[in-house]
Amino acid sequence: MPLPAPDYPRSPMHNRYIRAHSFERDDGLWDIDAELIDTKSYDFERRDGSTRHAGEPFHHMHIRITFDKAFNVVAAVAAYDAAPYGEICTCIAPDYSNLVGMNLLKGFRQAVKVRFARAAGCSHMTELAGLLPTVALQTRASFRSTEPAQDPGKKPFQVDGCHALSQHGPVVREFHPEWYVPLKRESEAESSSS
Repeated sequence: MPLPAPDYPRSPMHNRYIRAHSFERDDGLWDIDAELIDTKSYDFERRDGSTRHAGEPFHHMHIRITFDKAFNVVAAVAAYDAAPYGEICTCIAPDYSNLVGMNLLKGFRQAVKVRFARAAGCSHMTELAGLLPTVALQTRASFRSTEPAQDPGKKPFQVDGCHALSQHGPVVREFHPEWYVPLKRESEAESSSS
């Protein structure tokens, strides 16, 4: 269902496009290529007197990671097609190879924020890196469902990971019944009807 029509007439201003594509590699690893593009919906004058035209990217960056079966990042590369301060921005790209060794499922976003905090990184590239864990999970989702559980007594990572996968909800009740916990009022209603 789309958003409702806006309440007032409006003019377009800023556009951000984020895309991610994942790939299964022939060597048993996976790649994610992610891209961020920022444009304005109007022309504006740059400090050097030239004009940045509507739709022309002023941020356009890419990041690729390679990860293994355990979700460890084994390779990482970043690149820029456009950046507002040219080489002053783009010279940070090689630093994003420091994603190597991080695990996408174990504190990745926080580790990225710490490693690339403020002047130690590019805020836009760091933001782009933040979507990698969920893309990796979606990439491996079909494989994870066919692999034997590492620890059958351990709660699946997705339980309580979002509203739909609440331990009290119908999805967990159906797909992970051993981890389903009825709400107190449900248990009371069931026991009073017995």
